[in-house]
Amino acid sequence: MILYIAEKPSLGRAIADVLPKPHKKEEGCIRAANGDVVSWCFGHLLELAEPDQYDPLYKQWRLEHLPIVPDNWQMQPKPKTRKQIALLRKLTKEADQIVHAGDPDREGQLLVDEVIDYLKVPKQKRTAIKRCLISDLNPKSVKRSLQQLRDNSEFIPLATSALARSRADWLYGINLTRAYTLQGRQAGYNGVLSVGRVQTPILGLVVRRDLEIESFKSKPFYEVLAHLKTEQGEGFTAKWQPSAACDKWRDEEGRVLSKALAENVVSRISGQTAYVKDIEKKPKKATPPLPYNLSALQIDANKRFGLSAQQVLDTCQALYEKHKLLTYPRSDCRYLPEDHRAEAPQIAAKIQAHCPHFSAHHTEFDFSRKSKAWNDKKVEAHHAIIPTDRQLDLTKLSRAEQQVYELVGRQYLAQFMSDHHYAETRVDVVIAGGDFKATAKQILSWGWKALYQKSQSRSHDQAKVVSDDNEVCLPALAKQQALHCIKGELLDKLTQPPKPFTDATLLSAMTGIARFVEDPAIKKILKETDGLGTEATRAGILELLFKRQFLVRQNKTIRSTETGRALICSLPDRASKPDMTAQWEASLDAISQQQLNYQAFMQPLTDVLGDMINQAKVLDTSLLKRIKQKPAAAFKRKTRKRVSKPKMAKG
Repeated sequence: MILYIAEKPSLGRAIADVLPKPHKKEEGCIRAANGDVVSWCFGHLLELAEPDQYDPLYKQWRLEHLPIVPDNWQMQPKPKTRKQIALLRKLTKEADQIVHAGDPDREGQLLVDEVIDYLKVPKQKRTAIKRCLISDLNPKSVKRSLQQLRDNSEFIPLATSALARSRADWLYGINLTRAYTLQGRQAGYNGVLSVGRVQTPILGLVVRRDLEIESFKSKPFYEVLAHLKTEQGEGFTAKWQPSAACDKWRDEEGRVLSKALAENVVSRISGQTAYVKDIEKKPKKATPPLPYNLSALQIDANKRFGLSAQQVLDTCQALYEKHKLLTYPRSDCRYLPEDHRAEAPQIAAKIQAHCPHFSAHHTEFDFSRKSKAWNDKKVEAHHAIIPTDRQLDLTKLSRAEQQVYELVGRQYLAQFMSDHHYAETRVDVVIAGGDFKATAKQILSWGWKALYQKSQSRSHDQAKVVSDDNEVCLPALAKQQALHCIKGELLDKLTQPPKPFTDATLLSAMTGIARFVEDPAIKKILKETDGLGTEATRAGILELLFKRQFLVRQNKTIRSTETGRALICSLPDRASKPDMTAQWEASLDAISQQQLNYQAFMQPLTDVLGDMINQAKVLDTSLLKRIKQKPAAAFKRKTRKRVSKPKMAKG
């Protein structure tokens, strides 16, 4: 008998659907006609034991107990999973062959592996375990995945990375939450100061941005425009480029702070003769954007439709599990395997059936075209999120489901359209000895960008010039051509504070965390990694910060609360800035790539914990005394994978 262990019931049912019928459905499993059995987990069936399981003394929070570092890590069944674990124990004993069918990511790898470890499956049977990677729940795709089984041993590094992440979160969350909460109590603050390896640096990003906005003092600066005309009467506008002689009147960003200087330029150029010093026209092209991973999709869906990161994840999950219209959604990959190209015409046809407005471009789709998205070397456990070849009445979908499906479908269709071609023109003009510049862009062919144009805004006049700076077109010009400066114009401007975070910009900050890291060496490392958190955890961590009342939503923006600010301002930089945590994420990725071992990651982490606990003992808690309200009480989240107990302060 072959036993298939899926990550969740929906995946288990999808596997059973392609096995011989009739089926016998039992509680917790499905038996196929050939004797094979499909069972499943419910996300993580097991969890790391609480501190008091190691020593009853740890039930009481005391500084002298810290750091708590288990010598032998213990797993325990979650309260509502014991029955399923008992069933899996029975089935693994009966099975001749076990097939691991967790989701195709590191958490999906771990959650089945940890059950197999916990059940003490004999070594001989363990070494023979196969791995099934399913990213599309439609029968044809599932059947293909079952025909392409791999050795589960290939994925040990992936599970090791997830295990290291889980234990690191436990160590960090348990110890630092206890340390800072105890110090807060001494200051008269009775709430729980939850500290997490990922959540706290994310909170720190928002707090520091909010404080920067509030302390920002706007200052005036000045720009000068020259309104020019050719002998034929064609006009355009050029912008003043201050010379090095003006540097003492400019700020660090090159903005002119002296109004008198700008007014002098205006008076000098008005009514004067100008000439074209140089013209540069470069043909350029833009290739289609890569298909989506989860973070990129969350960012675009927030910008376009105002959907939160959690809403996008939940929507994608429904499109994957319930409707079977999208492939596996928790993907961190933006590339596709080359053998999927054969299915492209069928998938494209389904996208157009669901989104008829894309059919206007059907003559532009070239399925022989190979964009940079098709790259086997960049596809590991899972590929980018794309539509499936299933057709469904879209009236059965919610508005959010329709919106997200359309975004994913459009990004997929773009792979089969030509590049976007345009010409970029720069004109350098000299007026009264001063340098001025005008730039413009001429669309030569829309290519894939036609899919992204509103029907009323797309012009088929390919010769139209679109200006980048001043929304005017450039006339035909020649080098040394004489022009007339009709007048100069002074623009009074004010420096603007940084914008508050939104879901899109905060997710972008989390994925591009190197921008917020100060250490040049760490910054260099992080440019090649995925940033803070994972595709699967980022939305949940943000929601956790909202539920703990560290963050609030103000219309479309995300702002920190008084409690969130006090916590960050009380913590040492090491705990509230992303440097260390982002470095850990890079290390976890290195473990999954077999470039780092488990111990080399865990030992330095344990050493750091001791230092941070010592810092907590001398914590300045004066800010905590000012907080009028406590954070929200510990809450019980819905049971699902990758979600930890609030008291453990993971993430």
